[in-house]
Amino acid sequence: MKRMNMITMKRVVARSLTDTSTIGSSSLSFLRSLSSASSTTADVDVASSVAKLVTPTFLQPRVVLYDGVCHLCHRGVKWVIRADKDKKIKFCCVQSNAAEPYLRASGLEREDVLRRFLFIEGLNVFSQGSTAALRVLSYLPLPYSALSRLWVIPTPIRDAVYDYIAKNRYEWFGKANDCLVLQEKELLERFIDRDEMMKRDS
Repeated sequence: MKRMNMITMKRVVARSLTDTSTIGSSSLSFLRSLSSASSTTADVDVASSVAKLVTPTFLQPRVVLYDGVCHLCHRGVKWVIRADKDKKIKFCCVQSNAAEPYLRASGLEREDVLRRFLFIEGLNVFSQGSTAALRVLSYLPLPYSALSRLWVIPTPIRDAVYDYIAKNRYEWFGKANDCLVLQEKELLERFIDRDEMMKRDS
């Protein structure tokens, strides 16, 4: 009876999790605890199938979270989109609700990303600021990817320059009232929050 209850519980969790569009890390931890509670093959198979179902919806790879109302940031995003012929990089305005699972996964707040943009390459693999910029460049085709060799510049120096520009970006380049991508909807195909942006504009 105990074993049947365990299997039934997992199936209920599986159905509930697959109905959601974003899954928190606490849900994955719960699944792991369930799989360790019993060592039977059936239990492990159920937990494994649930993990396969929920992981892709939790985080997409190679996503840039950035300040969507910043004119300088928006110019940078447009430049990457033009250069990224293979469409490897995706984007998300940090002001959108779609950014929340990525913030949770990286342990950051929106204010942190407003200071330094965030690049999430995969689960538990992310970077910010100048390092994130170099990681994005590394995914672009030549000659752009060659710029990632600026790794040789010490991180404190790179981040000092980045932080100085970021601190003054609104004064130098301006700030919009809403995410600037709404003014150029042809770019939205590269945004994971495109549906939310379209609803906001309707």
